[in-house]
Amino acid sequence: MLRSAFLYLSEQPRIFAFIRGNRLARHLASRFVAGETLDSASVAVRELNGRGIAASLDLLGESVTKADEARTCAASVVQILDRIAAEKLDCNVSVKLSQLGLDLDRALCVENLRMIQSYLRRSASDIDRLIGVRARVRLCKGAYQEPATVAFPLKADVDRNYVALIEKLLERGHQPAVATHDPALITHVRRFVEAKGIAADRFEFQMLYGIRRDLQEDLRRAGFRVRVYVPFGTQWYPYLMRRLAERPANVAFILGNVVKETLRT
Repeated sequence: MLRSAFLYLSEQPRIFAFIRGNRLARHLASRFVAGETLDSASVAVRELNGRGIAASLDLLGESVTKADEARTCAASVVQILDRIAAEKLDCNVSVKLSQLGLDLDRALCVENLRMIQSYLRRSASDIDRLIGVRARVRLCKGAYQEPATVAFPLKADVDRNYVALIEKLLERGHQPAVATHDPALITHVRRFVEAKGIAADRFEFQMLYGIRRDLQEDLRRAGFRVRVYVPFGTQWYPYLMRRLAERPANVAFILGNVVKETLRT
């Protein structure tokens, strides 16, 4: 029921217009989205860099429906890269292939990013193949709902698979990214790299903008590299609604992490 409700809300332009004009809604969204412009996103990245934390910028927007839209998105990515270079930001760019027209015409889009998720049953074989070509892998749990034949349905199984995959990447991979806010998994990784003598500059932790900033600071102070995913753009309302629709439990996750961080400050 919640999933359907969030999807419905994400597709209502009148609600979108109302929310964008609501000060309280914009204030809440600013916790998780770095504004609507590249200028505001750059400010957020500079603030993160000032605290010794790297960033990954993402221009919000899902699949495009026209070739011109795909070209506009590609031009925006180039603009972001130019800004990163001009301001010497410690930052990279997150590119969604669907945003660049992959669903319209493969000729429009060059595959330059692949995200691997630990909840997929095929991830183990993907990891071996990517290690073989020395590709950088960002390992996350995965939030999308998939059938049990494709993905592990139980959190305990997902966590076990995540541990197995990240250990393999830490030992054999090329600059892997540990993308999680789970304190238990983070603790496991820290103990694992210490036991194996894996240097902190051989991998990095990655987290979402506005989520568990206390953990981000703890890891940075401990000498680990930390990168924060920074979304921005006018499509922040549909983005937040779709993320909640993909997994309604994210509502409790986000609120819970905000409370945890508040109690620690």
